[in-house]
Amino acid sequence: MDVSVLSSKGVLDWGEAGVVLLDPPHAAQLIATRHTRDKATMEERAGRIYSGAAGKYRDQFTLRKMNRRQRSSVGAGVGVLAALVLLAVGAGWLFGPGPAHPQPVVVRIAAGTGRRAIARQLTSAGVLRTAWGFELWSVIHRRQPLQAGTYRFPAGITPVGAFKQLAAGEIYAVTVAIPEGFNRFDIAHLLASRGLATAPAFLQATADPGPIRDLDPAAVSLEGYLFPATYPISPGTPAGAIAALMLARFRQEVQTLHPQMQNLHAWVTLASMIEKETAAPAERALIAGVFDNRLARGMPLQSDPTVTYAALSGAPLYNTYQHTGLPPGPIANPGAAALLAAAHPDHTPDLYFVSNGHGGHRFARTLSEQDHNIHLYRLGLRPQAAAATAK
Repeated sequence: MDVSVLSSKGVLDWGEAGVVLLDPPHAAQLIATRHTRDKATMEERAGRIYSGAAGKYRDQFTLRKMNRRQRSSVGAGVGVLAALVLLAVGAGWLFGPGPAHPQPVVVRIAAGTGRRAIARQLTSAGVLRTAWGFELWSVIHRRQPLQAGTYRFPAGITPVGAFKQLAAGEIYAVTVAIPEGFNRFDIAHLLASRGLATAPAFLQATADPGPIRDLDPAAVSLEGYLFPATYPISPGTPAGAIAALMLARFRQEVQTLHPQMQNLHAWVTLASMIEKETAAPAERALIAGVFDNRLARGMPLQSDPTVTYAALSGAPLYNTYQHTGLPPGPIANPGAAALLAAAHPDHTPDLYFVSNGHGGHRFARTLSEQDHNIHLYRLGLRPQAAAATAK
């Protein structure tokens, strides 16, 4: 304790001999009290110093911890971003559009082809870039069936788009119209021109009368039974299957057109001749009546289209100038109007007809009338020939 403090308290004085302690007990108490207070002050100061140091340490620790958390958060964010980028790239690779082609790609999926095989087929055909996206989507939608057939895939289609097209059965087909009066040779060349079948393959398929023998045991081929109509035909369809489409349509039509008391073979054969002789609706039943009259009298039918067909088929028996009665079978594929005319011929005394040069015919009862009509026909040709020569 400072001496000046003891002096101020009256317990110490200065004499000649030096310091004189006036009240020793009081002095001792003062010293103890001051010692206790000084100790508390020192402890308080030490506590403040310690607290400051500890706080500084805690702040530094907290900052380091926060820095670690921030670094961890940044690292996690970068990881998530990288994962998202990889996922986007992977999804684009798996489910992105296929190669760009100038034209759509046509692929025929055979019946019974598995999903993995379809994926590989689409990839090898250039529809898809990889089979994995299609396979993965197929697994996700494994309960959804895929349909066989011929498909036309646009350029840049995605695996999901290709899957949906197969699941919906959006079969690609070319619309082909078979005109009335076309024979199987005409149809073969039409199909070949559209790239749907080769002519030899179709002729071979239609040369076999087996598929129609249940209706016509006397059939020599499918000629006459390939009903003329408009058909959707998928590229790659076998020639036999194309013929079966036309034959199925004939079976459908014959249920309402065929007179039950008439022989089907003779009926279709006669209708094919009517179809080839005239395109004028008003003449069909009349020509049918003429043919009926000549058949009843045993006269040769002398139909020019049968001569053409005999040369085309290489079968002379079709020539009705050389052979009486109906030819061995139809010479073309008649439409509904010709079939109705054959079933319901006009009752007419006429036995002859010849072209009038204008898309129709002149009819005659006797041979002399027929010769006169032929003369008129030839006269009509002369101005046409003169005009053609002048050109």
